[in-house]
Amino acid sequence: MYEKKTFPNLNCGLDLVGEVLYGKWKMRLLWFINEGYLRPSELQRKIPDASRRVINIQLKELEDHELVIRTIYPVMPPKVEYSLTAFGKTLIPVIAAIGNWGDEYQDSLKRVILKGYPQLT
Repeated sequence: MYEKKTFPNLNCGLDLVGEVLYGKWKMRLLWFINEGYLRPSELQRKIPDASRRVINIQLKELEDHELVIRTIYPVMPPKVEYSLTAFGKTLIPVIAAIGNWGDEYQDSLKRVILKGYPQLT
């Protein structure tokens, strides 16, 4: 198993948030779980660009950071569902605000992002 070699910088709130939410799909996973998509297969369908492995890794990290709870039901085949903890639910307004900001400035954001992909412009 991978072991981190450097200790994270935890000097301010932004460092702390970055450490917990770092990962391309984590905010979307939290958002979709909040919207009622609880099963890993449902989350995979909502984020088709992410591999199942990456989704599982990021769900595990969210669980380790106490933002989601994984429930395993004793049925065959095994059924797994994720739900937000009370702590995880406190992030939903923050994620909504970031999404609203992205919606408001999407033209500018697309323009600056696409600068890095000259083959698409």
